[in-house]
Amino acid sequence: MPIGLPADSVALRNHSTWFIIYGVVMCLFGLFAIAAPGVATLAVGLTVGWLLLLGGAMGIVAVISSGRSAPGFWWNLITAIVCVLAGLSLLIRPVSGVITLTIILAAYLLASGIGHIMLAIGYRKDIPNAWVWMLFSGVVDIVLAFIIISGMPGTAIWVLGLLVGINLLMAGIALIMAALAVRKVAATA
Repeated sequence: MPIGLPADSVALRNHSTWFIIYGVVMCLFGLFAIAAPGVATLAVGLTVGWLLLLGGAMGIVAVISSGRSAPGFWWNLITAIVCVLAGLSLLIRPVSGVITLTIILAAYLLASGIGHIMLAIGYRKDIPNAWVWMLFSGVVDIVLAFIIISGMPGTAIWVLGLLVGINLLMAGIALIMAALAVRKVAATA
């Protein structure tokens, strides 16, 4: 389900104009991120930094207010402190943070690709023809990971922004199409 799309088709139909506007705005942000991936990458890094910093600070407050007798007190406190430190690190040194986030993305793609390939091999007998698509998906993930890794640190400048831009554009298009579809269904009913 695209970001912001209600599970209730009646709500979508009743407010379809607002969902179309929302979709157009998402598409515009997506196109901007695709056109200026460096700016979008920096924005992603700073956003993650603020989220970690604020989430960690809230975690510290929650853990301390729960008292030392709460289960997992020390583990939760350490985790919250690490979040604060990671957030500060991203905010103080955003370029280094973006490089780290890009490495994490490449590692995720590599692990995901290997997992898809292993699943595809396992499904070969059970799902004759369809397993090839899962295999292909795994190979694409691994190729993307190697493209990112082989171009480091240069790819860190643009890859996160480009991917976020593509995601925003596709989610915006999906939102617009869903709102238009429920309008069409309502008009024919």
